[in-house]
Amino acid sequence: MTATGASEEGVGARGAPVRGPWWWARRRSAVLDVFLAAASALECVLEGSGFADEAQLPELLGVLLGLLAGSVLLVRRRWPVAVVLVSIAVMPAEMGGMLSVVGLYTLAASDVPRRITALLAGMTVVGTLVTTYLTVQQEMAGQQDFRPPVWFAPALSVAMGLLLTAPPVLWGLYIGARRRLVESLRERADGLERELSLLADRAEERAEWARNEERTRIAREMHDVVAHRVSLMVVHAAALQAVALKDPEKASRNAGLVGDMGRQALTELREMLGVLRTAEGAAVRGTSAPAAPERLAAVASRAGAQATERERPAELSGVAAAAESSSAGPSSGGAPVPEQRAGEAAAEGPCLAELADLVGQSRAAGMVVELLVSDAAEEAEAAEIDAEVPAVDAGRRYAARVERTVYRVVQEALTNVHKHAPGAQARVRLAHRDGELAVQVENGPGESGAAGAGLPSGGNGLVGMRERVTALGGVFVSGPTEAGGFRVSAVLPASRVAA
Repeated sequence: MTATGASEEGVGARGAPVRGPWWWARRRSAVLDVFLAAASALECVLEGSGFADEAQLPELLGVLLGLLAGSVLLVRRRWPVAVVLVSIAVMPAEMGGMLSVVGLYTLAASDVPRRITALLAGMTVVGTLVTTYLTVQQEMAGQQDFRPPVWFAPALSVAMGLLLTAPPVLWGLYIGARRRLVESLRERADGLERELSLLADRAEERAEWARNEERTRIAREMHDVVAHRVSLMVVHAAALQAVALKDPEKASRNAGLVGDMGRQALTELREMLGVLRTAEGAAVRGTSAPAAPERLAAVASRAGAQATERERPAELSGVAAAAESSSAGPSSGGAPVPEQRAGEAAAEGPCLAELADLVGQSRAAGMVVELLVSDAAEEAEAAEIDAEVPAVDAGRRYAARVERTVYRVVQEALTNVHKHAPGAQARVRLAHRDGELAVQVENGPGESGAAGAGLPSGGNGLVGMRERVTALGGVFVSGPTEAGGFRVSAVLPASRVAA
């Protein structure tokens, strides 16, 4: 409805397209209005005929007037104000009782402003009161034997005005309020349904994003913990091929070392797959399970600690030929990882204390690599540390995620040196600063005569390092150096763990 009471063309309830003829929303509404208009027209025709006789007018004129006035109910839903005005206009002719009642009900139930409804209802009351009063006075004048009290005519007029006006207006207001309430509830239900649909779509998108993110994290973790050891196997195999004819005994020991590393790599891979299957089964059952990447890190750390204990004697005696062929003079240093520290690492992943062992594995494979640790708060102690193999403080000094990320960055960087720069010298720098932890791995150009191990590269190493560092709010930079080598740097915000 508009402010004048006209409904919007072609629009029914809740904005749905009109399915009935013309302005009716439903066919049954059209049938009802036709029936009401016919009944009102019949009433007005009869009353118009009587009015024409009393006014000494042609009867046909009264019939036509009644027919036109009564038929106005056909447009009561479209123009309720016009229907009420017509009913007020024909009141002096004493016709249109049904027209007035139905028109007032439709007006009150519509969306016409309340001030217009009140004005038209007041005009109807006044019109009915005046018409009734004049009719009563005329009837009383024609009957000499009927002498009612003076207040009779005014009281009857007021009663008729209120009786013909108040009930349809009040009922129309009630129906209109209920209709608007139902409409608002429907709109709210539709809004909630649309919102739930959007939430379901967003939940599906978030679930898909979470699955993709989890796949990426698992792939990155498997790449970090498996590719490094397999790369060392390939390097050892290349060294084995170089010394096989010169020293069969050392070649045999190197072959045993390669076999041990292969079995360890298979063990790690098998344990990782077991973690994934356990996590998948828990997700299907609806139970909570630890994050797969965290458990993968724990599995890799535990297997790495056990492998370090088994590899240490063989590395010291069996890889000397490979170290000599690659011109790597420094010997492996650092004490074995204690069992208690290995158990803690298995719970939270690798830590900074295992960097020395990681560097030692690369030295055993023939790389000349140097590990330097600087601490602004402990410069005096750092100056006394052996320059060849500086010791990394035992225990966890930072959050587990920070130390694990630093470890993976160094691990992947050294793996890339084995792949892309055979025979190159590398330097690992670890700096403890106020509120942050910095690590840098830099290598020089590879030796021109050094034969590469032919390791394939999938291009995921640098991407995985950058994802790990940026996920913790750090900064990652990588690129070639002026000397022809390559540099990887990462700075992570970190606070030290209280002792």
